[in-house]
Amino acid sequence: MEAETEGTFERNTKPRLDDHPGATAASLLTDDLILEILSRLPARSVHRFKCVSVLWRDLIAANRNKLPHTLAGFLYRTIRNARRHHFASVSGGAIPFDPCLQPNKYKDMTQVDSCNGLLLYRSCANRDDFRLVVCNPATGRWVELPPKPQAPASTSSRTIGLAFDPAVSPHFHVLCFEQTLQETYMTGVNIYSSQTGAWSLRDSGTVEKVTLFLGSSKCVSVGGMLYLNGKLHIRGDFVLVGVGMEGKVWTTTPLPYPRMFGMTGSSQGCLHYAIPPADDNNRIMFSKREIWCLKDHNSKELVLKHTANIDKLMTGHSYRVVGIHPDCDTIFLISYEDDTLVSYDMLHQKVDRIVNLEKDDADQFLPYVPLFSESLAD
Repeated sequence: MEAETEGTFERNTKPRLDDHPGATAASLLTDDLILEILSRLPARSVHRFKCVSVLWRDLIAANRNKLPHTLAGFLYRTIRNARRHHFASVSGGAIPFDPCLQPNKYKDMTQVDSCNGLLLYRSCANRDDFRLVVCNPATGRWVELPPKPQAPASTSSRTIGLAFDPAVSPHFHVLCFEQTLQETYMTGVNIYSSQTGAWSLRDSGTVEKVTLFLGSSKCVSVGGMLYLNGKLHIRGDFVLVGVGMEGKVWTTTPLPYPRMFGMTGSSQGCLHYAIPPADDNNRIMFSKREIWCLKDHNSKELVLKHTANIDKLMTGHSYRVVGIHPDCDTIFLISYEDDTLVSYDMLHQKVDRIVNLEKDDADQFLPYVPLFSESLAD
């Protein structure tokens, strides 16, 4: 196996174990082919493949920066200071980058979304300023998007999402949802593609008008769709709105409870939704959490995956869900009282305290998974 020296990797085309008559087909793959295959798998699978052999373990260890990584932690800000960014590690390792380090050109911008290692920044001068930047903090590369087409005076674009899946394509999308000012329902979406370098406007394909939860609903990218919470404009039912990357596919999925306390996230290739359930009298049971799952974008409804009794697991505080682990059945919660971040393993029903956050009303948690490949265009 060739060693990685001074930031370069010499191509190795010699088959592995070719002098062993009993070698399997997998052992005859070159190092480059093995790395190419592993780079397209989830981080959890790559970790398991270290057990295939000593050779695979050493190959993965020597090229760990080229392969998928698992969740490192959460970027968050505080309600009182939206421009100061913080990082809460969940792996116990050092902070992978300075969350406040930005080029002077982008000092007035704040993080609004994250997706598979990329961060989306937006100018915080005012709500209608659409200067947008996408950054890969692991490589220090920044890309400023061209101006979004001017929206009609009767609409506003305050809900923005980032969609990126390096296992599928090196290109990313940014979606800006257009919403009317007076009747406050969504009319369409402006989509930026890094492949074309241009914006395109798509009308909403939903049958009914949907009102988006401005500022309270994080967009979640999974399976080629971007999801966010909304409310049917006429009937008032709470729904999950999904839109494809070309703006041609639109879906609405009913949410299990008629309120906006739920939290969405992506885990193991599926969209998850965490919410306090209701009792028979429709009273909110803040002592419990239900985890629902949407198998794929063709699913017509969410299915219940797990129920946790928070009071029995963690006494003395009230908690809210702020994140879901992308590779395993673990959710993350913070205490309302002292901003303590904890993890809950659904499979083993185990709780671990992680870290005390900044004492200033921690808000807007964005999951961060390091991405070391050069995914941003010049």
